[in-house]
Amino acid sequence: MNRIQATFLSIIFFITANRAQIQPQSQLAPCFFIFGDSLVDNGNNNAILSLARANYRPYGIDFPQGTTGRFTNGRTFVDVLAQLLGFPNYIPPFARLNGRSLFQGANYASGAAGIRDETGNNLGGHISMNRQVMNYGRTVEELRRFFRGDNGALGAYLSKCIFYSGMGSNDYLNNYFMPNFYSTANAFTPTTYAASLLQDYSRQLATLYNLGARKIVVASVGQIGCIPYQLARYNGNNNSRCNENINNAISIFNSGLKNLVDNFNRGQLPGSKFVYIDSVKSSIDLVANAASYGFEVVDKGCCGVGRNNGQITCLPFQPTCQDRNKYLFWDAFHPTDVANVIFAQQAFASKSKAYAYPINIQQLAAM
Repeated sequence: MNRIQATFLSIIFFITANRAQIQPQSQLAPCFFIFGDSLVDNGNNNAILSLARANYRPYGIDFPQGTTGRFTNGRTFVDVLAQLLGFPNYIPPFARLNGRSLFQGANYASGAAGIRDETGNNLGGHISMNRQVMNYGRTVEELRRFFRGDNGALGAYLSKCIFYSGMGSNDYLNNYFMPNFYSTANAFTPTTYAASLLQDYSRQLATLYNLGARKIVVASVGQIGCIPYQLARYNGNNNSRCNENINNAISIFNSGLKNLVDNFNRGQLPGSKFVYIDSVKSSIDLVANAASYGFEVVDKGCCGVGRNNGQITCLPFQPTCQDRNKYLFWDAFHPTDVANVIFAQQAFASKSKAYAYPINIQQLAAM
């Protein structure tokens, strides 16, 4: 057995041994700020006129607080990260936070949101990344009151916090690869579109930095050409069931995002530390070793409609699969609770730079 195989097996052992339970520990950061889309939205879309909502059963069927607006059966990726970071509670949505409660952080994520403002308009209302950053700016202004205008003290506090951003999926699913609704595919090649997205994203992340963010985790776009939604619509070719046109396009974005992280870490944003989470690597390894993780179904949603349960998301009060712990996907787009546990544990503690680069989130928090 070589070193890489031994490392991978040790990761599997760690994850399977802690698959559903997260052991409590001392809190590693004073606050946790979250930006993203439906993969990490925990209720910000509940009061928005949008098709991108999950505030009905069976969503939340396994979550202690019930149906909250999370797009899965239980915890999201960032819920598990909050537990691993030692927070006593999950980070609440910004939509219902104010005052001193903001000291623990806030979740600004919104289903259907993207880097571009128009992304997700086909599904109705949403809170784009630009607006999420603006909401964080409002948070900083509110926190400044408690520090009595002492920007140095506020900056020192925020510099210890963890910031997470997972953006880009909808800029492809609900924008570029929806030519009947958006014009971006006519205006950009996959290369120029990725460059445009990265330019906007770089500015947004730099704004977070200017507002005090120093420890920043960015997640790549996952292998969205292989989610049940795409498998339900694509017949496959080149020995792949997945839509490789989409996967190839997002690989350009992901490569550029990793380079962006390198540039930030080389001094472009002095005093900051960025971590890149490779969502594609995590999902490919999970599918390839599904049995080792306890999964039996990796290409169908636990609930949904049509082929691969991928035509649409879960219908209200729809029955689900019998054993949710054996499914990678909860619906046409989103992972199950147990899958989110695996992905979060890899990002948090794996020593392999294949999952978290150049360091993991646990090491970032300790800096």
